[in-house]
Amino acid sequence: MINTTNLPVKIEQIREAKHVISQYARQTPLLQSYYLSSKSGGDVYLKLENMQLTGSFKFRGAFNKIAHLTDEEKAKGVIACSAGNHAQGVALSCKLLGIKSKIVMPIGAPIAKVAATEGYGSTVVLHGDNFDEAKAYCQAVQKETGETFIPPYDDSLVMAGQGSIGLEILDELWDVETVIVPVGGGGLIAGLAVALKAFNPSINIIGVQAERIHGMTESFRARQITPHKEGTTLADGCAVEYPGELTFEVVNNLVTDMILVTEDEIEFAIKDLIQRAKVVVEGAGALATAAILSGKVEKYVRGKKTVAVVSGGNVDLSRISDIAGHFMVATELA
Repeated sequence: MINTTNLPVKIEQIREAKHVISQYARQTPLLQSYYLSSKSGGDVYLKLENMQLTGSFKFRGAFNKIAHLTDEEKAKGVIACSAGNHAQGVALSCKLLGIKSKIVMPIGAPIAKVAATEGYGSTVVLHGDNFDEAKAYCQAVQKETGETFIPPYDDSLVMAGQGSIGLEILDELWDVETVIVPVGGGGLIAGLAVALKAFNPSINIIGVQAERIHGMTESFRARQITPHKEGTTLADGCAVEYPGELTFEVVNNLVTDMILVTEDEIEFAIKDLIQRAKVVVEGAGALATAAILSGKVEKYVRGKKTVAVVSGGNVDLSRISDIAGHFMVATELA
């Protein structure tokens, strides 16, 4: 056991979160991938959070946070900001708990995610060109209305909810040696790291981000919070320039390594997950697989039991069509 006393999220909170969310959340499949195993020389499993309610792991943290609100906070309603998946997690959680919700999303948020969020009963406000601008506007609105802000990642209860994934992995694969995790603001990897390291400190926790936007990786390498953004990425769900302060503290203490992948590697991983694993994913959900297929995590995977977290599957069909068309043209030209 490791001592999490001084970390922002603790194993006791994660165990409680697993119980709290169990009334609605799914225990998602953990399936061996013979394709990724053969490509990597390891024993690779996929943790399919794209099959969670709302199509993303985000439901876990959102529900755990909202379920812990006081009656007064619930009565005022909640507000959140999101590129899409946190929005849907908050929206459905509020619908299940009978609470009003408002979601601020960037103007360019995927159409499917906006429609799904509205479908769960939330009021959607589109503002800003990216997540950070949407977040700033959301916080300004919250000060005026008094609604309860539900953070997307930088919160102990949110991290604890995401950490329940780690307990599920251990329930089925107690001797896992490496877990590879998509990273945006850091809530998922922080919760997972505490859950897994509390059981076995030797487990490798590897975070993956896109080369173009990787605030957490830049911060991990600098050992202090450092932003990074150069353009846009297919992994829009992880396009966070500034990582969370609380999540960074956990990552800085517990994560083994942070890896960057290119846009081509993300696209290839999306294609292979659809074609070889029959798993539909969004760009962020393909990050861990992209790291494996690129060979950049070979030393952590070869000869080891490895879990790649597929964090979400909320992708516009138009993007899937574009990717399929891209590889069909490439095949024809070869």
